Amino acid sequence: MLSEAKDTSELMVDLGYAALFFADPAMAEEVDELKGRLTELVHEMRSICVLAARSPRDADEMAGVLGIVSAIERMGNAAVDVSRIVTHRLGIPMALVADLAAAEEVSHRVRVREDSAMAGRTLAELELPTEVGMRVVALRRGREWAIDPDGDEVLRPNDVLITRGPGGGIAELRELAGAPEWRTDTFEEDTAITDLDRAVDVLVEMKNISEVAVGLAYSAVLFKDQGLAAEVNHLEDRLDEMKERLEVWVLRSAADTLDPSALRGLIHLGQAAEEIGDAAQAMVWLVENGEEIHPVLAYAFGESDEVIVRVPVAPGSSLDGATLADANLELETGFYLLAVRRGGRYLYRPRGRVRLEADDALIAIGPDEGHARLAARAGFRLVDDAETGESELVPAGRE
Repeated sequence: MLSEAKDTSELMVDLGYAALFFADPAMAEEVDELKGRLTELVHEMRSICVLAARSPRDADEMAGVLGIVSAIERMGNAAVDVSRIVTHRLGIPMALVADLAAAEEVSHRVRVREDSAMAGRTLAELELPTEVGMRVVALRRGREWAIDPDGDEVLRPNDVLITRGPGGGIAELRELAGAPEWRTDTFEEDTAITDLDRAVDVLVEMKNISEVAVGLAYSAVLFKDQGLAAEVNHLEDRLDEMKERLEVWVLRSAADTLDPSALRGLIHLGQAAEEIGDAAQAMVWLVENGEEIHPVLAYAFGESDEVIVRVPVAPGSSLDGATLADANLELETGFYLLAVRRGGRYLYRPRGRVRLEADDALIAIGPDEGHARLAARAGFRLVDDAETGESELVPAGRE
């Protein structure tokens, strides 16, 4: 249930931003439907945690699990707030919609054409997360929606896929679907920087930071790493500061427009991003305070649709000395790099110019099927341990 709740809350955030990007009320309503399922899961988990506590130590560990459950619920609530910008028509400037296309992860919608490479094949066969870096978060068939479809789903002509991933994977995705070449809409605006421009830029950065904070929070709990927990707190502090600047710039820009009601969505979106950051900060409280972490948390985070891994860079591997831009990990493996640990310190949200070195440790999140590819790029093989059932990294040259 923890694994499903984690996946559901993340899917809600993805669909909320996708509904905003495509101005799609039906997609936004699906977020509300998912909220009902998340509420049921949270209630069931709270009941189980209470029943499972048979000693003071059990109660202490279960209190930590309940804290994670509450944080996941907060993320789901924030996603609903994003979707209601669409359903309640709160208004969003076109400049923001255009800038969302430049976010670190983007939403894209594509229709499967007849005789395309996708038609008649299952999602598992296509391996989109590792082949093009994009994952399918929802599928629309006629008027019916399939949220978070599984690998056995056979794609049919005219299916509409809602995908999520790096913008660099859009061209290949559309080629597989038989869709025409994608050209992003251009938005004509004055060259002068306005307060609204600043507000829009801050919102896109808040979206990126809040999503990274969540990934780092799950990583901190999984690896019991206080360094990652400290980075989550740092990111949350930045989100607080950015939200204050956002409010000032929105209020200033409202003075320059005849109808400031179209700017309400900006305030709501900033609040949602900041709430997601707060939820991430709440998760790492356990790690910061050295609390006992129940094994069920590590198991649940390892069984979700997107897994969190730590992979070292071996000397002489293809990643040793490569820049992130050259490595192109997102498209090659489907994994998104959250942080690099080097010499006891973390570099979070590393960009394309960062050059990897031997003995760096990569903290990344992505599809389980891409784990072996990431390990191979770093100079390791992923081997299943017959006794424990877990996977371990073995240097590529070792039998």
